[in-house]
Amino acid sequence: MRAGPFDLVARAARNGWTECWHYGACAVCTPDGRLVARVGDPRQAIFLRSAAKPFQAVPFLSGGGRPAFDLALADLALICASHSGTQEHVARARGLLEKGGFDAEHLFCGAHAPLDKASARRLTESGQAPGSLHHNCSGKHAGMLLACRLWNLSTADYAAADHPLQQKILDAVSELCGVDREEIGVAIDGCSVPTFRLPLRGLARGYAGLADPEGAGLSEERRQAVGRIVDAMTGAPEMVAGSGRFTTRLMEVTQGRILAKEGAKGVYAAAIRGPVALGVALKIADGSERCRDGVVLDILRQLGSLSAAEAEELAPFRRVALRNVGGQIIGEVAPEVELEGFDTLPSP
Repeated sequence: MRAGPFDLVARAARNGWTECWHYGACAVCTPDGRLVARVGDPRQAIFLRSAAKPFQAVPFLSGGGRPAFDLALADLALICASHSGTQEHVARARGLLEKGGFDAEHLFCGAHAPLDKASARRLTESGQAPGSLHHNCSGKHAGMLLACRLWNLSTADYAAADHPLQQKILDAVSELCGVDREEIGVAIDGCSVPTFRLPLRGLARGYAGLADPEGAGLSEERRQAVGRIVDAMTGAPEMVAGSGRFTTRLMEVTQGRILAKEGAKGVYAAAIRGPVALGVALKIADGSERCRDGVVLDILRQLGSLSAAEAEELAPFRRVALRNVGGQIIGEVAPEVELEGFDTLPSP
């Protein structure tokens, strides 16, 4: 079933009967940008949202940010994170700020309750309101402030699209994703910094470059930066999302062979490392996230990128039980993906 550029990727059923249909599009690319598989139209442009975070860290690391501030791998992982707002995440975000002489008041990300339910409950019970350090993007913003300090740039407007740092980031997104700057749409993300709109195929190419930066033709400076990002995200996956969350579990279970990052509104991207490096980019058309993880697993299964043991360990994420307000299971959301070869795609 197809709806414009999107194909059916999941169904929500109640007592065995389909109640809702979820559509999506996916691109699978090699580091040089060759499309090898797809769902729907991989030329469909999407906002990358938080899937852009590894790219947003590249200029800072290319410029020597890690040694300049003596950053640990877990620090770098948090800079690329959509973290859960646990005490550990908050403490590390605060530590990043302190390395540059900043505090939470310098963050432009705003505040929301921790994504981790236990942490949110403890905060409420203590009578405290959520702060900017609890925001899932506080690590990214702390990294941007450190980048401003590194290059002696203004911090009062670091989130503005025309700020020199954001222009460096736009250049990096363009280079890594193989999309001309002029063809990248720029809007404001949920955390106030720029977010980028480009074809799914470009996002997939960018993640394939994370898996194999040399194969992507990146400069030595860029390759080193990408290598540090990959080492950090796969070496400290608990910082990238949080305990029990799909992104963290996917990297843990595959022992870093797959680097993964979610984005808001049904976006997901993964870098598959190995003899054949691939990048995967997914967008759920309606922005729903209840089916996203299962669809990702179905795509990875069809690509042969998960062992039977890994797929079994991640199985709880593949099908989502639907419950009524009383807690009774009344149905489920399950993936229904048909990955197709690139030779069926019309010429761009």
